[in-house]
Amino acid sequence: MITLRPARDVRRALDADNRFDVCAEVMDAPEAVRAAVHDHPDVCLLDIQMPGSGLAAAWEISARLPQTKIVMLTVSDEDTDLFTALRAGADGYLLKTMDMRRLPEALYGVCRGEAAMPRPLVARVLEQFRGREPRLRPLAGGSTTQRRLTSREWEVLELLARGCSTAEIADRLVLFGQRGTGTYHLDRAQASGR
Repeated sequence: MITLRPARDVRRALDADNRFDVCAEVMDAPEAVRAAVHDHPDVCLLDIQMPGSGLAAAWEISARLPQTKIVMLTVSDEDTDLFTALRAGADGYLLKTMDMRRLPEALYGVCRGEAAMPRPLVARVLEQFRGREPRLRPLAGGSTTQRRLTSREWEVLELLARGCSTAEIADRLVLFGQRGTGTYHLDRAQASGR
């Protein structure tokens, strides 16, 4: 494990748990990358605000050592930091306000393939992932570059597959009282399959 120095409470928590050997303690991001490349640790514990940018170190380490898990331990609960860290390859995002006695179990979970993140941050990740856009599902057998269909377009296709006419589809789905809307969704669904 590679960790940022100085972090007495972090080191004390890790030393109390025999599952971890700290192979390096570093002062900045470039040193973290060098140590990771040299030691090939199972997990790197980084701080977003470490000198040289913990986010930059996470990007570099995840690119060069994809098997190494990265956990951010930081004071920042800002969405921009959280999402940037996850995009950079972080497998966990923990806040320094946590009980450090729980840190070894969180890190061990990350090594087993689990994510480490406080529940309020998980809720924000889910909200961001879901977004406010219509729910989209890919076409079966379609390429990843093909357009996806909204839930409403899927409903139209399912009714069409059952033999319904566009007028019947509009009536069944109560498409704003306009039969043309059913035709609109049908046209969009058919265009996606081309």
